[in-house]
Amino acid sequence: MMGTLNNETPLFLQIKQRIEDMVISGALKPLEQIPSSTQMVKFYQVNHLTVLKGITLLVEEGIIFKKRGVGMFVHAAARELLLKKRREQLVDQYVVPLLEEAGKLGITREELDAMMNTAAEKESRGEK
Repeated sequence: MMGTLNNETPLFLQIKQRIEDMVISGALKPLEQIPSSTQMVKFYQVNHLTVLKGITLLVEEGIIFKKRGVGMFVHAAARELLLKKRREQLVDQYVVPLLEEAGKLGITREELDAMMNTAAEKESRGEK
């Protein structure tokens, strides 16, 4: 489990996101048991209902499933589902607004490609 939570986003969504990130990164593998809600309550120092709300969302999305009396486990296709969802979010939240703003500024696709290449080179060198 990763670090502390912030006050910018509801805590249950942050917990959900942390579990998703662990699945995407491979820290939680398909069919592997996730940390118990009790462990998460202690680790994040939040209310039990907060953890359960985040877990419930993951169950509803088919990312994790419950084995009665045993615990919660990562669905076999969870990583693929999350990658698909995150790619769609990337397009909606970043690519579309970027293209709209580039259009307003008169930036061509070629210029935008050059900007992306420059940014990628800087990022690979550790520059900001």
